[in-house]
Amino acid sequence: MQEEYLEILTTNGEFTGKSCLKSEIHKKGIFHPTVHIWLYTKNGEVLLQQRAKSKLICPNLWDVSAAGHIAFGESLIEGGLRELEEEIGVALTPNNLFKIGINKCMQTYDNGIIDNEFHHVYIAEFNSDISKLQLQEEEVQAVKLVTIPEFKSLLENSKQNSHFIESNRAYYEFVIEAIQKKISL
Repeated sequence: MQEEYLEILTTNGEFTGKSCLKSEIHKKGIFHPTVHIWLYTKNGEVLLQQRAKSKLICPNLWDVSAAGHIAFGESLIEGGLRELEEEIGVALTPNNLFKIGINKCMQTYDNGIIDNEFHHVYIAEFNSDISKLQLQEEEVQAVKLVTIPEFKSLLENSKQNSHFIESNRAYYEFVIEAIQKKISL
């Protein structure tokens, strides 16, 4: 499989029009864009994805419904919709997505990966049957729907339960708040 090129961003998240191999970006800690799509039901449930045990970063932990790197020359929306379909088999249109913000994330891992990203975060209503989702084996181990109170409880106890990526607590709280606002409209 050919390695992908990603767009280089400034430390403020501005697109530069320059690209770099993904491996170099993670080796040198170069800022780059990703898209996160959080799916929710009108009943107040959030679709979580369990990261595959083979993932280099945070294997087995529960996280965003679907997310991924944006290939150089690909729009945020195109990349997000592609990742959503590849990872869990959900096909949406740009009109289904509601952008809630951008999250600057800087993480360094024991395996040498320096992951400096700007997550472009979207939410979208989920109307499908969870049992019909097609999971991309190398990315996703499982999916589940949790209520917002369950999400908050799991997050509150994430140091003990190793459920979520503990360092992302503020980000998860931001997402929960945005979903709650959207559901109450």
